[in-house]
Formats: sequence, structure tokens, C-alpha cells
Amino acid sequence: MDDGTAKPSEMLDLRGLKCPLPVLHARRALARTAPGGTLAVRCTDPLAGVDIPHLLRETGDHLVAATRDGAEMRFVIRKS
Repeated sequence: MDDGTAKPSEMLDLRGLKCPLPVLHARRALARTAPGGTLAVRCTDPLAGVDIPHLLRETGDHLVAATRDGAEMRFVIRKS
């Protein structure tokens, strides 16, 4: 079982970008990720906490882990 500790296929550093840019970049990255691959996303936009899970409901991909450290949020996503 993937617990989010494996090295992701791609890492996105989207800190400092404001809505809707983090979710748009994540969507593009997921489109180029192979099925079963993982994507790690770091961002500081507070709306990403809502937007990223909403994106995954639309795409059918899986949120493996979501953490917060101060203003920074980290998501690990597995492509379906």
C-alpha cells in the first residue's frame, strides 16, 4: 500500500502562486503523469486546500496524503 512516503514521479513547487494557478498547474502535471505515478505538490494558496481535492474528485485520481506546515500545504496524489 502506498502511504505517500515513496519518491513521487514529479514534484511541483507552487508556493507563492494564487488561485487558480496551483490547481491549473496540478491538472497539467497530472495529465502528463503515467497511471500509478505520483505527484507531490507544495503550495501556499489557502484555496488549494479546497481546490486540489475538488480537482481529484473530477479526475478520479487519489489523494494519498495531505499535510500542512504553517502556511504551506503539501499534497501527494496518485494518478488513477
